[in-house]
Amino acid sequence: MYQLYIANKNYSSWSLRPWVLMRELGIAFEERFHAFTPGGSYADFRSFSPTGKVPALVDGTTVVWDSLAIAEYLAERHDGVWPKDAAARAWARSASAEMHSGFATLRQHCSMNCGLRVKLHEMPEGLAQDIARLNELWSDGLNRHGGPFLGGKMFTNLDAFFAPVAFRIQTYGLKLDAPAQAYAQRLLNLPAMHDWYKAALAETLRDEHDEYTERYGTITKDLRAKPS
Repeated sequence: MYQLYIANKNYSSWSLRPWVLMRELGIAFEERFHAFTPGGSYADFRSFSPTGKVPALVDGTTVVWDSLAIAEYLAERHDGVWPKDAAARAWARSASAEMHSGFATLRQHCSMNCGLRVKLHEMPEGLAQDIARLNELWSDGLNRHGGPFLGGKMFTNLDAFFAPVAFRIQTYGLKLDAPAQAYAQRLLNLPAMHDWYKAALAETLRDEHDEYTERYGTITKDLRAKPS
């Protein structure tokens, strides 16, 4: 059975991508949790990942690191990772790669922290541009492929790659056009996303490196379990 190494569900957007993909597609795996620790160097992550980062997928003697590489590895072995239609699949791969390497300001100003609600101090130009592009991309995918997911009727890796953005929209109250906003809520309503969110709220370990510092906004709610 696959072993999927992940970190804190409250913070780790990269871990969420293969986790929600495998859960929604019914691909069995053992979850191996390695927490980000306060002040830690994460050197112990090198025991399962050559980069010392998560996620990492272990399949026997094969180790696959990086969320996009994991998706492609799974696509060679399981149906449904990408849309069946060739044109939709090409679009899905392009959009996933764009998410993988882009949206830098969104990542910086709106880091994933599932259990917080944050009011941003301002909407800088770079963040507004990222949100506008996100809105454009999602609307294009829904219109082009007919929904309810970005590549068509079925949830695929394309949607898994934007699952962390749905949590960011919830945390920071980001506003998109109605179809894109409804798509974000559709992701949040997935059973696997409910399970991830519940586990994220239950975590009591805090990592200062990943905590929201209020540099970009004010915390209005902290829904997480209190640190022990």
